[in-house]
Amino acid sequence: MAWRKAGEPLLRTDNLPAHDDKGRTVWVTRLRPKVDRIACPWLIRRFIDPNAVFLFVPPSEVTAVAERFSATPFDIENVFWSHRGDTCTFDTMLEEFGLRSEPLLRLAKIVRGADTARPDLAPQSAGLLAASLGYSRMYRDDLAQLEAAMGLYDAFYRWCRDAAGETHNWPSNKPGA
Repeated sequence: MAWRKAGEPLLRTDNLPAHDDKGRTVWVTRLRPKVDRIACPWLIRRFIDPNAVFLFVPPSEVTAVAERFSATPFDIENVFWSHRGDTCTFDTMLEEFGLRSEPLLRLAKIVRGADTARPDLAPQSAGLLAASLGYSRMYRDDLAQLEAAMGLYDAFYRWCRDAAGETHNWPSNKPGA
């Protein structure tokens, strides 16, 4: 009730994937995640299912793994949870789950720019892409990379939520300072 009273977005559940026998949603995508394949798990864990499980497999195995483990495929061609037009999977998830808040839409623009080779969409897109590529080189284990990068997306979200207007003004370049 407090979430609703604060005007925070409420989750649409009509497209929520089934839960496994432990009450978690299970998702599968291509291995070696970059921007969208980290942003989407961040969104899912922070706003949809904190206990969600993510499987990263070779692209040719996503469909078979999805069937075998009753997992929901995402960010691959020809599935529901993927790019649509010039948007990315993160945009699709915001739309389908009804998570339309100003901070999440601002973050979506940054993610979209980084994920679709359009860094001109938001000044932060190039930085997100650089950090994402850096994480992918720091970690050989996709799940370890996901866990490490969650903090990066937390920081971008907090900037989008309550720090976008703040600037850094040190050192001062004022004459006589």
